Amino acid sequence: MDTPVTSQAREGAEQQPAPKIDPPMIDPFGRRISYLRVSVTDRCDFRCVYCMAEDMTFLPKAEILSLEELDRLCSAFVGLGVRKLRLTGGEPLVRKGIMGLIRNLSRHLDSGALEELTLTTNGSQLGKYARELADCGVRRVNVSIDSLDPEKFTRITRWGKLEPVLAGIQAAKDAGIRVKLNTVALKGVNDDEFYRLIEWCGENGHDITFIEVMPMGDIGGENRVDQFYPISLLRSHLAKRWTLTENSHRSGGPARYVTLEETGQRVGFITPLTHNFCESCNRVRLTCTGTLYMCLGQDDAADLRAPLRQSESDEALVAAIREAITRKPKGHDFIIDRRHSGPAVERHMSVTGG
Repeated sequence: MDTPVTSQAREGAEQQPAPKIDPPMIDPFGRRISYLRVSVTDRCDFRCVYCMAEDMTFLPKAEILSLEELDRLCSAFVGLGVRKLRLTGGEPLVRKGIMGLIRNLSRHLDSGALEELTLTTNGSQLGKYARELADCGVRRVNVSIDSLDPEKFTRITRWGKLEPVLAGIQAAKDAGIRVKLNTVALKGVNDDEFYRLIEWCGENGHDITFIEVMPMGDIGGENRVDQFYPISLLRSHLAKRWTLTENSHRSGGPARYVTLEETGQRVGFITPLTHNFCESCNRVRLTCTGTLYMCLGQDDAADLRAPLRQSESDEALVAAIREAITRKPKGHDFIIDRRHSGPAVERHMSVTGG
């Protein structure tokens, strides 16, 4: 059962020593693993058409790690050299007691063991939690938003409303949290809004990253071939309107950035299909059930729940993590075309940790 973290417990967490830093995790291709993305829940209050089916079957609660177990797992990774921790979902802020976990994990920011604690959210709950997130040391968040048109936004998310998301973004900004928008490029759906989204971000001081749709999980009656819009095409259109200059900024993830010289803002591109971003991958993903995926687009995984629960010592857990890293592949093999219209992997992004 998840136990809320009281202020007294928070003070205790602050007094705990930083985890002992072991030799770093190096994969078979010489990449240092320093970034962990954790799906704290597979549940979401939206049903985005490219992400999941409307009638989803979610994991039974008995299979989900407790908040205390998630804290212990994340802390083990921090002890192994993870410097950036991103909480994802599903929608992370719908997990009951999530702020207790975030507040507890922030002790690693206080100790200096962790450089960044952040999250990816759909923004629906951001207005409620923005101030507390800032108090926990969260300095930036990614907000997934694919349209600024209220009716289109609801069509894409099926259940979502635009107004509270925009209010949440403003609340985060007011709390001193930097917001980056993540927009999935969808052919025939939001490809007429790309300029508007960029301009809106420029007016409000936000960066934006465009993402190609990924072939993960069954999404019901939707067809990803019909949804797919290549980022290379988007970039060529943007170059006709603005002067694009390569930008060396790196956020720790797969995005590659350009600067729009006319506005000075950054625009990022994540291209898992048209330009594989795996060569510099420093990331692994942990599910809310304790399964570690070494690659977003591969099925090979490691069960960390068993060693986590078999002993109060982290010795077996750390050994399982290190063994898993030795199996991290060079990259994924995402393909979307008429011959490969089904999902490349059966699990949904909400299970893996988006």
